[in-house]
Amino acid sequence: MADQIKLADIVVDCPDEQKLCTFYQELLGWSRSEMFGHPAVVSENGVMFLFVQEEDYVAPVWPEEPDKQQKQLHFDFLVPDVAAAVAKAEQLGAIKATAQFGGDHFVTMFDPAGHPLCLCLAD
Repeated sequence: MADQIKLADIVVDCPDEQKLCTFYQELLGWSRSEMFGHPAVVSENGVMFLFVQEEDYVAPVWPEEPDKQQKQLHFDFLVPDVAAAVAKAEQLGAIKATAQFGGDHFVTMFDPAGHPLCLCLAD
């Protein structure tokens, strides 16, 4: 049975599915698609992010704080040039996190919906 289970997509809840889809399409250069009536982006090797608009969406807080919406996951993206990737992400609407723990290895950002993501130096 386990060999029959395959990842279909990663659903990303957000307040504006079109805006967040455009952000990731432009940041990652993935193809735009649609699944179940929602916008999506797909990588060359078939990884799909599906964006679903939630009216009561609450952005996570990172680093975590008591009694605040906690992050459930975050994305790590390998990039050849961290500074260039940060600049591109900021141009597209991402915000660099105030707290940074990656040194020269990665920078933590927040996408336009507040999800944390790391731009990590590809070795």
